[in-house]
Amino acid sequence: MIVALASLSAVSIAAAIWFYFRGRRRPGVSPEALYELLRAVPVLREGLTAGEADRTTGRLVGMLECVAVGITDADGTLLSWDGGANHHYADLADAVSAACQGDRKRVSHDGLDCPVGGSCGMGTAVAVPLLVEGETAAVLIVVARRLDRRLNVMVDVVARFVTIQLELERLDDAKSELRQAEMRALRAQISPHFTYNALNTIAELIRTDPEEAEELLQDFADYTRYSFRTSGSFTTLAEELRNIDRYLIIEAAVHSGRIGVRLKIAPEVLSVVMPFLVVQPLVENAIQHGLAPKSGGGTVTLIAEDAGTEAVISVEDDGVGMDPRLLADLRGSSHVGLSNVNQRMQHTFGRDYALMVETAPGAGTKVTLRLPKFMPGVRPVKEFE
Repeated sequence: MIVALASLSAVSIAAAIWFYFRGRRRPGVSPEALYELLRAVPVLREGLTAGEADRTTGRLVGMLECVAVGITDADGTLLSWDGGANHHYADLADAVSAACQGDRKRVSHDGLDCPVGGSCGMGTAVAVPLLVEGETAAVLIVVARRLDRRLNVMVDVVARFVTIQLELERLDDAKSELRQAEMRALRAQISPHFTYNALNTIAELIRTDPEEAEELLQDFADYTRYSFRTSGSFTTLAEELRNIDRYLIIEAAVHSGRIGVRLKIAPEVLSVVMPFLVVQPLVENAIQHGLAPKSGGGTVTLIAEDAGTEAVISVEDDGVGMDPRLLADLRGSSHVGLSNVNQRMQHTFGRDYALMVETAPGAGTKVTLRLPKFMPGVRPVKEFE
């Protein structure tokens, strides 16, 4: 259910809640009320912080026309309270504790020791657990003069809406963790042979051409610094190409002229934002699996073209190729770089953005990927930020 909700707008979520309650013949929930709910509850994609709780409680008091609204964290620690009757918060401790355990609890003003008497305003309070994956993520407290049927329904709607926001926030965290895990997997499979060969070549050049060795060592340092940076999940095509240039300079030195390179880059696509390290692994795959095993080496061709709302990038080699049946499912491919890039492209942009691979034994390999020029939430960071 959470995955399905991730693709919904706030308006769609509110509409879904309306039909949910309408289908159960619950009174008091109108489109107008849900519109006010959208305005009252912020999109909690950064989690329920004290600041977001303050924004939420302040708006909900007016929307629910109640005495006070409070929100606690999962342990019952108060994050925000807006409205009156705060002198009764200590009297709600047992109800909040029960809500932290998943139980909804009501507290009546009758019988409470009230220091302000008839001017208090509190008639009833309710503590509602906000459950995410079966566990209490927060507690919503509503204090009212009278908790009638209409207000009960609206409390249910508010609780469900906030819960959905918290579910989406947790989904965002899960996606972020998945992206980080994928990046760690990609970095772990960066060819140890490339690292060994690069350092071995530099060591040999120190004796024969110290100046070239120094330049190559700088290229290697910049390449590894970019590849293992920790800031940001996205970059621009221009930055990715700069790193590919460093990689190709090193490979050309390692293979002593056996590797040729052809580039055709449309200037219009240099600013396109893309997931970090999606083109470079394709170039590395072309050299390591396509050209390095071929007697006499060969050429890798990198083309980036403008295609309206998309950029189309292809990496092609005239190397040994392979049986296309081995790539029928990239998830099971022995080419870890291809599999990783394919998964990250689909996780970021959707299934329509899977890699396209053309290959045959002895005929080389061509890998094509498409990048949308704009995608909400996709932003680059400055290189080495």
